[in-house]
Amino acid sequence: MANATDDVDSFTTLGRRTVSYYGVGHMLNDITASCWFTYLLLFLTDIGLSPRDAATVMLSGQIADGFATIFAGELIDRFGHFKLWHGAGSVLVAISFSSVFGGCIPCKIFGTSSSTLRTVGYSIFAAIFNVGWAATQVSHMSMLNCITLNSNSRVVLASCRNAFTMVANLSLYAVAFVVFGVTRASTHADIENQYRWIAYLSIFIGCCFVGIFHLGTKEPRLKISVQGNSSSRISWTYWFKKVLYYQVAIVYVLTRLVVNVSQAYLAFYVIDDLRMAQSAKALVPAIIYISSFLVSVLLQEISWNGHSLKTFFSAGAIMWIFCGAGILFLPSNMSAFMYLISIFIGIANALMMVTGVSMQSFLIDTDLNGCAFVCGSLSFLDKISCGLALFVLQSYQSNRFIQENHSNHVNISVTRFGLGLVPASCALVSVVVTYTMKLQPARCKPLMEPLLA
Repeated sequence: MANATDDVDSFTTLGRRTVSYYGVGHMLNDITASCWFTYLLLFLTDIGLSPRDAATVMLSGQIADGFATIFAGELIDRFGHFKLWHGAGSVLVAISFSSVFGGCIPCKIFGTSSSTLRTVGYSIFAAIFNVGWAATQVSHMSMLNCITLNSNSRVVLASCRNAFTMVANLSLYAVAFVVFGVTRASTHADIENQYRWIAYLSIFIGCCFVGIFHLGTKEPRLKISVQGNSSSRISWTYWFKKVLYYQVAIVYVLTRLVVNVSQAYLAFYVIDDLRMAQSAKALVPAIIYISSFLVSVLLQEISWNGHSLKTFFSAGAIMWIFCGAGILFLPSNMSAFMYLISIFIGIANALMMVTGVSMQSFLIDTDLNGCAFVCGSLSFLDKISCGLALFVLQSYQSNRFIQENHSNHVNISVTRFGLGLVPASCALVSVVVTYTMKLQPARCKPLMEPLLA
């Protein structure tokens, strides 16, 4: 274990540069994930796959991601080397992601383009992409707990990571806006070409930030200091005996369901249900992520403890409940209100994501030799639940068409349920679970430098 000097140093607070270098490390994952949840179902249905086949492709990726997180978490806890796993996963993401939105390679090999073969072909590359994504995510998320034992700094790291997640999302929508504006798609090949360019540009942007992360971030010293003692490795059963593990798991999974399911149906909702202009596919998400980015930056200035963590999470969840109700009953003739709702969705997403991820750090505390398992197991539950939720919703989704609603009529579609009712219900349950948590007092000091100075 760490010696006395290391133990004192491990609770020191972090400076702006250290926080920023860590925060950009998930940009490649974030920008590709944003494309995955925002455009994958839209892309696959646009090129002719049925909603159920499109959901099958997404589910295959989510299942591969879920099991890969468990595998990666176990190996990282055994052998360490966060940056090695992060780098290897990033390379796999960069190589495979363009194929997820590219042409069906098995179709070209076998000279046929049946619906079954296309579904299988896209599912294979979706699975490969998500394996790399999982390795990068688990290594980056668990690394947070080994950079510092200071609870306040851990929340700041999570907040900075979330802020750059919003930057990644905005970058994607900027790229998509340019690509959709410059190119015109009249055939399936044109659609595939559009999304291939979006994938290429997203990968380039993400890889630039991965390079910054690896140059600026050192392998966490705290993990290295305990790695030599194999007997200190924590068994999985240690976590299963903790009530807080189940509480944090439920809250984290529900938070990811809120964010991912709503993101997957946002483009469908603004075009098909509200009949807004095509530009709304980029503008509405952009408003959400700008709001979320600003809130994430502001959250870095707060002195955190268990009570404030629960309070801010509950505030975000309650805000989402009201947003979900508004989405569920918003008529198309009042579609302009969606821009206002988007602001509050962005605020709610930031509050829930920053605090939801930070609850893992309160659970892990100083048990660093089990941190990758915690992050991996919770991510496994997140990926499987999101995949199944989207698969079930898409199974009830008929082929896409824009309905001509009367001005005062609200069509309660699967899209409205997916964007409004499901996230709001998850937010409600998460508030109840959060209320029952007993978080230990935080080990925290103020930051060395105010991030907004």
